[in-house]
Amino acid sequence: MSAPSPDLSDYPGGYTINRKGAGRQFDNDFLEAFSRCHGSIPLIIYAPVVGWLFYRTATTTELGVAATVGLTLAGIFVWTLAEYWLHRIVFHFERMPKLHYFLHGIHHVYPNDKYRMVMPPGASAVPAVLFWLLAWALLGRDMALPAFAGFAIGYLWYDMTHWWTHVGKARTPWGKKLRKHHMLHHFKDHDLYFGVSTPLWDWVFGTLPKE
Repeated sequence: MSAPSPDLSDYPGGYTINRKGAGRQFDNDFLEAFSRCHGSIPLIIYAPVVGWLFYRTATTTELGVAATVGLTLAGIFVWTLAEYWLHRIVFHFERMPKLHYFLHGIHHVYPNDKYRMVMPPGASAVPAVLFWLLAWALLGRDMALPAFAGFAIGYLWYDMTHWWTHVGKARTPWGKKLRKHHMLHHFKDHDLYFGVSTPLWDWVFGTLPKE
């Protein structure tokens, strides 16, 4: 059973932000424990999967280095587009406020809760399997292996970037740009600035403020 959401009486016009608090998704303590995740966990879980995909590519397919690299880069690129639309359409599906709060709104209400910066592996595994099956259906098993490895690399890039923009300190111009872009999404307008690993698709699809 999910925990009750906080009072969002002004929703969806804005969030009542609690910078120091930490919300709950479940009343049950056992389920609640699995809904929280340290930011390094996706990297620990999925980096070996990426390595295994490349191993299978090298040992069970006839793809050369150029094809493998090209498919990997294509997978990363496709992830950046998937990231944008998942964030914009799924995570910010605000017509059902309670569902939205459960999926993503809790992170906006408690933006500094360091255990809700990334998706727990138990939750991310389901869409990962679906995306793998889609890649296999579209590309065939051999080409899907490096393409999905790239897609997974893109996902890890996104998760680590999101974690870092909240808990880290930007030191490079690009890092400062990414952090500012994401903080504007949180604290200025949550209907804009959807890109986390790159602002590219915000520019393409018009979700940057008009100058």
